[in-house]
Amino acid sequence: MDLGLAGRVFVVTGGSRGLGFAAAQVLVAEGARVVLGARDAAGVARAADALGPGQAAGLAVDNADPDMPARLITTARERFGRLDGALISVGGPPGGSVAQASDEQWRAAFESVFLGAVRLARALGGELGEGGSMAFVLSSSVRSPITSLAISNGLRPGLAGVAKTLADELGPRGIRVNGLLPGKMATGRVAELDARSGDPDQVRAANSLAIPLRRYGEPDEFGRVAAFVLSPAASYVTGAMITVDGGMIRAI
Repeated sequence: MDLGLAGRVFVVTGGSRGLGFAAAQVLVAEGARVVLGARDAAGVARAADALGPGQAAGLAVDNADPDMPARLITTARERFGRLDGALISVGGPPGGSVAQASDEQWRAAFESVFLGAVRLARALGGELGEGGSMAFVLSSSVRSPITSLAISNGLRPGLAGVAKTLADELGPRGIRVNGLLPGKMATGRVAELDARSGDPDQVRAANSLAIPLRRYGEPDEFGRVAAFVLSPAASYVTGAMITVDGGMIRAI
């Protein structure tokens, strides 16, 4: 299937590694160009170089910075001459229980994970034209809370509500907004969380038993779904929360 991505330009936050970079790889392979945003200047530069200097630009930005949206949008237009959408991905907040999480941890996570994503989506809504598309990288915690990830459990469902509302608001202009709910993916972030619970290999094996496909997902498997959802091939999909979890989430 031709996804219709050739020549299109997308912003990808959290794009230096993990699921964001995996999605950027697929977008570029399908003919799109990307502007990667991430806090680590060296890491985002390496990621952009790996994708190809004519295909990607890297920008060191912090999602909590109010200037982040303007910098990414301006870079896309200056480097590639257009902007067609975005994959809005942010790093995971610290783990712990509701009782353990401090006010400062909640505030910092709200600024980066929640408000930073909303701020970028709001700016994109004013920039994109008909056929534009954005997708939020959320979490299975939108449907079912994850043990010891209280902050994520609090913020991700709220972002899902924002994405759904924004789909209503932008739909009349032909702009689509969706959410992606990854489950257990073989990323560095998930490996770190597994290591907190014991031997990471044993934890992964135990967790895999609760997944119908009996394994963690690979980042490129998520990347292909993200690229499709952003693409014109998904032109009648908006306001959806799409699971990429091997069947792990039990909610319908």
